[in-house]
Amino acid sequence: MLKQHRELSMSIRRIIENNEEAGIRSSKTYQSFVAAAGGYRELNFIEKDVRNYITREVRNISEQEDAKEFGKYLLRMKEKNQNFFFELELEEDQSIKLAFWADTRSRAAFEYFGDVISFDTTYNTNRYNLVCGSFVGVNHQGQLTLLGCSLMKNEEIESFKWLFQCWLRFMGGNAPKGFLTDQCASMKRALEACMPTTIHRWCIWHIMKKIPSKLNGYKGHEDIEQEMSQVVWNSHNKDLFDRNWNDFLLNFGLVDNKWLSDLYEDHHIWVPIYLDHHFWAGMRSTQRSEIMHSFFNKFITQNSLLIQFVKQYDNCLGSREQAERESDAANFYTVIPCATKSSIEAQFQDVYTHQKFREVQAQFRGKANCITRLTNSALGYSVYEVREQVSSSIFNKFVVTYDSVAAEIKCQCLLFESRGILCRHALSVLSFEQVSQVSPRYILERWSKKVKRRHTHIKSSHDEPLMEPRSKRFDQLVFRLQNICEFASESEELTTILHRAYDNAMVEMESLKAKRNGTSSLSYEDANLESVNELQSPPRIRTRGRPKNRLGSKLDKQIANATKKKKMKVLSEINLFDAASVVHPNSSQYQGHVMNYQFRVPAAGG
Repeated sequence: MLKQHRELSMSIRRIIENNEEAGIRSSKTYQSFVAAAGGYRELNFIEKDVRNYITREVRNISEQEDAKEFGKYLLRMKEKNQNFFFELELEEDQSIKLAFWADTRSRAAFEYFGDVISFDTTYNTNRYNLVCGSFVGVNHQGQLTLLGCSLMKNEEIESFKWLFQCWLRFMGGNAPKGFLTDQCASMKRALEACMPTTIHRWCIWHIMKKIPSKLNGYKGHEDIEQEMSQVVWNSHNKDLFDRNWNDFLLNFGLVDNKWLSDLYEDHHIWVPIYLDHHFWAGMRSTQRSEIMHSFFNKFITQNSLLIQFVKQYDNCLGSREQAERESDAANFYTVIPCATKSSIEAQFQDVYTHQKFREVQAQFRGKANCITRLTNSALGYSVYEVREQVSSSIFNKFVVTYDSVAAEIKCQCLLFESRGILCRHALSVLSFEQVSQVSPRYILERWSKKVKRRHTHIKSSHDEPLMEPRSKRFDQLVFRLQNICEFASESEELTTILHRAYDNAMVEMESLKAKRNGTSSLSYEDANLESVNELQSPPRIRTRGRPKNRLGSKLDKQIANATKKKKMKVLSEINLFDAASVVHPNSSQYQGHVMNYQFRVPAAGG
C-alpha cells in the first residue's frame, strides 16, 4: 500500500490513544483493528502507522520535558484533591533524586489495612534507571492494596530514610506494626531509625531461593537444601530451632560458612518461629509487592518515560479499587455454602469475606488429617497433642492448649497469631471438646464483610488525559451513538429510521458547514475556553524586503502608485541626460543608441 493512500481516521486515532493510555501494546492494538475489519487487506493503514502515531503524537515528550510533565501530573492530582500527597528531592541541577506520592484513598485504606506493610523495590521501569518502590498492604479480602509509590536514584540509607519519613508523614505519623522487605542492609538501618517500634521481617522466599547458589559448591548440596528447609519450617519453638540449626551445620560441615553465619545472626528477622507470634496478615514474603511490579512490567519497559509510569500507576490503582469493589459486591449478594455441619464454620460464614472464609474452610478440611490426644488436664485447662498426617508415613506433632474457663485456645503452629485464621489443630481440639461457638476474639473484624470502611467511598486518583476539544466531542458522540445503534439494531424498522435520521442529519450538517466556510464571529458573550482553544493563527504571508509599518487604504495605494510613476518618468529623463553627456561625439553607435533610448522612454511613460 502506497504511503499517500494510508491514513488514520479520527476513530482509529482515538482507539490508539485510549489503548496507549490503558497500556495496550501497539501490536495488540493493530491486531484488534485487523480482527474488526476482517483482514489486513481491509485496512487502509499498516502497523507501522500505528507505532508512528504513538511515537509522534501520543508519546511526543522529550526527556527534557518528561520531568516537567511528571511534576504537572502531581500538581493536577493535588488540584483535584487537596489530600493528595507528594514530595520530591532534587539534585543541584534540579533533576529528580527521590520522589514519593500517594492518593487520598491510600491514606484512608491505611486506617484499616496499615498494620502490616510489604515494601519492595524493582528496576527497569523507566529510562533513567530510577528504582521503583511500592508500599503494599492486604485488605479484608486478602487482596493487595497500594499505599504509596516512590522513585529513587539510589538505594542508600539516607534515601530510604527520606522515603520512610515521607510515607510516615503522609500516614499521620502512624507506623505499621510489621514491615516486610527483602534482605537489604540499607533498608534495615533506615527502618531502625525511622520506625523503631515496628517489627521488621525479611522476605523468607528470597533467602531460601539463594540456597542453591550459596551452597552448590558443597557435596550433597541438594540434601543440604532439603535439610535447611526442614529446620526453618518445622522448628516449632525457638529452642528447637537453635538445636536443629547447630545439628544441621555440624552434620554437613557448614560451621565456617559465612553466609549461614550471617543469616543466623539475623535469624530473629526471617525465621518463622521468631516472628509468627506477631500478626502478618498472611504475608511472609515480598512476593505480594512483586505482583504489583509484574503488573507494571506488562506495560512499562526500561525505555519508558516518567509520565508513562505514573499513568500505569494510575491504572494499577484503578484495577485494585475495581477488584475490591467487585469482591465486596459478591460478599453482599452471594453466600458460600458450609462444607460441614459445624456451627463454628457457620459463625465464620456469617462474618468473613468470601476469600477468608475459603481459608477457614481449608482448615476444616485439613482437620480430617488430624488425630487428637489429651495429654494433661486440670481445672479446665487442657493440653492436647495433635498429630497431623502430611504424607503416608510422616506425621507432624503440635501442642494445643485449651482453657475452657476463658474460652481460649492456642496452637504451637501460630497460624491464628500470624494469619488471623484458626488452624486445623485448634479446630480439631474444639471439636474434641464439643465446643459449638468460638469466642469473638477469634473472629477478626479485619476480615469482616460487615464493616463499612471509609476508603470504599473514596475514588482512587486518576489523571484525565488532556484532550483537544474535537477529541472530547468525538468521544461524547461515539458514546451516545453506541446506545442509539444498539437500540436500532433490534429490528429492520428501527434500523431504517436511524438510517433516515442519519441521512437528514448529514445534509443539515454539510449545509451548515458550507455556510461557515466563510467568516464567523466570536463575542465576549458566547466565548468560552473551548471556543478560544479552537482559535487559529492567520496564515503566514512571506514578503520581500522590510515590511511596512502601516497598511494603507485603497486611496492611499492609488496616490502612492501615481507618485511612483511620476518619479520614474523624471528619473528616466535624468538618466538620459547623464548618459548623453558621457558619450563621445565621434561615436555614432552610442549616439544612435542614445537617440533610440531617448525616444522610447517618453512613449513608455505616456
